[in-house]
Amino acid sequence: MKTGIAVFLLSLALLASGCPKRVTIGEIEANPDKYRDKEVAIAGTVQTSYGVSLPIGRSGGIYKVGDGTGSIWVITKDAVPSRGAEIGIKGKIQNGVTYNGKNYGLVLMEDDRRFRKR
Repeated sequence: MKTGIAVFLLSLALLASGCPKRVTIGEIEANPDKYRDKEVAIAGTVQTSYGVSLPIGRSGGIYKVGDGTGSIWVITKDAVPSRGAEIGIKGKIQNGVTYNGKNYGLVLMEDDRRFRKR
């Protein structure tokens, strides 16, 4: 019984260690060097989005998310979410990113996202 509990707790600790640290956008904006090239998780509301259809049947784009402490552009290889969507995003912080000929400065390169259930 004690061995089973120990294995369960160890498994839980290993799973938790694989999750990125959740931070506010304000924290990222205040100290971008601390988060550059690191995986983080943020949550907020989509303020605006621009999608692109690629000739091979794929989509992608860029969208801006705000959380009340700041806002950040997010680059995705998937379809962009609609304005007003409440989402959580996991990805890496990059600086000086150019997309479609425009420089967006500080961005989050999306790896995964989840929509808030209503």
